[in-house]
Amino acid sequence: MSLPVTPKVPFGGDYNPEQWPEPVWDDDDRRFTLAGIDTVTLGVFDWALTQPAPDRYDFGLLDRIVDRAARGGRMICLATGTGAHPAWLARAHPEVTRVDFDGRRHRFGQRHNSCPSSPVFRRLSTELARRVAHRYADNPAVVAWHVGNEYGGACYCDLCTAGFRRWLRERYGTLDALNAAWYTTFWSHTFTDWDEIEAPSALTEHWRGPDHTAFQGITLDYRRFMSEAMLANFRDEKTAIRESSDLPVTTNFMGMYRPIDYHRWAADLDFASWDNYPPEGSSPAWMALSHDLIRGLKDGQPFWLMEQTPSMTACRDVNPLKPPGVMRLWSWQAVAHGADAVLFFQLRASRGACEKYHGAVIGHAGRADTRVFREVAELGAEFRRLGDATLGARTPARVALLFDWDSWWALEMSDGPSRLVRYQQVVLAYYQALWDAGVDVDVLAATADLSSYDVVVAPALHLVAGDLAERLAQVAQRGGSVLTTFLSGRVDVDGNAFLADVPGPLAPLTGVRVDEWDARGAEVVNPVRLGTGAEELEVASRLVFELIIPEGADVVGSYRADWYAGTPAVTRNTYGAGHGWYVGTALDQRGVSWVVRQVLDRHGLAGPYPDVPGLETAARVTGDGARLLFLLNHGTDAVEVTATVSGVDLLTGARVEVGDPLRLDPAAVLVLRDSGRAGTSS
Repeated sequence: MSLPVTPKVPFGGDYNPEQWPEPVWDDDDRRFTLAGIDTVTLGVFDWALTQPAPDRYDFGLLDRIVDRAARGGRMICLATGTGAHPAWLARAHPEVTRVDFDGRRHRFGQRHNSCPSSPVFRRLSTELARRVAHRYADNPAVVAWHVGNEYGGACYCDLCTAGFRRWLRERYGTLDALNAAWYTTFWSHTFTDWDEIEAPSALTEHWRGPDHTAFQGITLDYRRFMSEAMLANFRDEKTAIRESSDLPVTTNFMGMYRPIDYHRWAADLDFASWDNYPPEGSSPAWMALSHDLIRGLKDGQPFWLMEQTPSMTACRDVNPLKPPGVMRLWSWQAVAHGADAVLFFQLRASRGACEKYHGAVIGHAGRADTRVFREVAELGAEFRRLGDATLGARTPARVALLFDWDSWWALEMSDGPSRLVRYQQVVLAYYQALWDAGVDVDVLAATADLSSYDVVVAPALHLVAGDLAERLAQVAQRGGSVLTTFLSGRVDVDGNAFLADVPGPLAPLTGVRVDEWDARGAEVVNPVRLGTGAEELEVASRLVFELIIPEGADVVGSYRADWYAGTPAVTRNTYGAGHGWYVGTALDQRGVSWVVRQVLDRHGLAGPYPDVPGLETAARVTGDGARLLFLLNHGTDAVEVTATVSGVDLLTGARVEVGDPLRLDPAAVLVLRDSGRAGTSS
């Protein structure tokens, strides 16, 4: 099963007409047509309306909503309605609500409040999905199914504890194996009966919050279990849908979201989708990394941008407004990185509750002459002109970046050497360097096939499991380059330290051993000198300073201060026909970028405009071999470059020849269809 079949990039978003009287629907419909909105996501939070009582279903309102959208010629992504359970369910079955990390049973309220292990929740949510799919499966306007909504959170109730024990039996088989994996001889923790095992929470193994645990192995497994428990909920509903429909099924992810390992979910989704709400102050590279991560879930298959705000969010202390042009720019960035749909939350602003000030295509006054509406309509017209030119196009990357939830979890719950190291920040620093160089990147699971990549970047690969070390070594053996960093190769699949020199199984590839490591506060800086001669560069390093002893590796950078001044900080090891690089400290961005550029230069990998401030480049290749080059100016100043390929700008129809001057104003976008055929990509 693959993506929904559509004639063009679907454009629209979440629509909740059940919140308004039906005469408003007519006004909305006319405005949708003006804005070029051809796709609506319906029914995400309709459980209380479609099942108002345990023994009663009422699809009358949803029937009218679906019928109105279909008559308007809109494509429908139809939700199962299980994004939040109804009040009657929590009252009739209190066990359906979650118990939080501190041991408190929640009552009805909010969303993300359903225990994933509750048999009642699983039965009733599955039945609702079954009925929705059966009722609308033959409606030709429906192109995809949307299960749940932004899965997340965790539950620590007795049902989840019992489910955890069953999960552990399947994983380990015997208590002896479990005790060995969890290192339970420490602190007299040896388990002699499965029923002795508790969910790790503030009442058991934790103090000072979810990241401070006495037994990393127990907490690591509980995070894996909880991710898979919610996946079981998704599978329940998808199975029910399949009784009536073969249309593609998805759920909306949240990019780099720590509680759920999206790699473990990927095989169960027919296509990936996600909601782009970047953190305040994030760079364009943060969004690009998130897009590439979602695209990588399905082996490079395009994804849907299921949600983004057309103007502002409403869930933070401060909610900045997207300036003119930024909504369009970020939408095209998603397409540049593999999006085959661009959708918003929300199409009409809610009148009440916590999202009433969240951005919308149509505001409370229902006007079509606002700046936001005009920008949305202009973008809709662009997608209409674009047609199917980008649909199905793939990203031809020769660089892979590993993003590993197990390493994220294990690193940030480790009691040493530093709790100031944040996995996502380390990964983003290395992705930023790749983004600045203009290279296309596949962001992959640690279990992915690496045989087609010239460069593999694996920052903070704290946990190394299975045959990963061997597969990384094979990349270098055949002539590729592997780059990894401090705190990599530290623990095995159970979170236990390797009984070997650091970096454990990565040592042969990197040609180093780390005997000691120093950790300081963020205010402490140790300069690092990189390179030699005319290319020498001094940069800053912080947080963790590993004391590296080369065992075959060449020294590329050295510390300049403290008692270990003059010792290696960055090394390069010849391994087979390639190299294994090791960075033993948290370099500043200049330092990270210098190292990354050394790696890329060996393979002749760089985009057409590396280091042009704010200018992003990305490529996609269509099924017929045409190469699409995207140029996006995220800077505050105009950018002037020279065309490196000939082709046609798909947004304006203008012809471009090699050598022509190109000017991109702030927030400008160019989508150039190369006249030649696709070759090797940068």
